[in-house]
Amino acid sequence: MKEIVLASASPRRSELLKRVGIAFSVMPSNIEEKIDVSWEPEVLAEELSYSKALYIAEQLKRDCLVIGADTIVVKDGVLGKPRDEAEAYEMLKRLQGSWHEVITGVTIINAGDMVSLKDHVKTRVKMRSMTDDVIYSYIRTKEPMDKAGAYGVQGMGALLVEAIEGCYFNVVGLPLMKLGTMLENFGVRLL
Repeated sequence: MKEIVLASASPRRSELLKRVGIAFSVMPSNIEEKIDVSWEPEVLAEELSYSKALYIAEQLKRDCLVIGADTIVVKDGVLGKPRDEAEAYEMLKRLQGSWHEVITGVTIINAGDMVSLKDHVKTRVKMRSMTDDVIYSYIRTKEPMDKAGAYGVQGMGALLVEAIEGCYFNVVGLPLMKLGTMLENFGVRLL
């Protein structure tokens, strides 16, 4: 199988890749994520994933596949990762009791010839209604601080999510079915 490099320090993305038996190494892309609110959210997610993959592919310049991914939450605008607890509160307050979208952009680049493929997956998520006490209790777990939209469905945030329409793994941060079909374009079959 072709060498695969994950351009992300996310333990959640690494765990998902391990679940489907992908052998890979990790090279975190340390680019600054700049959110341009003038872009459509789908384009933004794809471009952020492309920037991450490109940063690592340009360093490697050998025949291997670099996977970049970026997840954003959309509800009356794009919600990235909260800068502090006050912003986490504002995000959770905005999301509670309603539906929002989670969009993950995925890019694969062959670092040998720089051929690339990018796409995205969109999932609808309904968050339960919450009192301020519940929101602050969740923030005190520190879980929201490194996650788009200030929650993680795979952890304590599962207690906040009422319904999901679409790919659960997309909400975690890496849509596995989409990734699998994209890898097939590079000659990598997981099944």
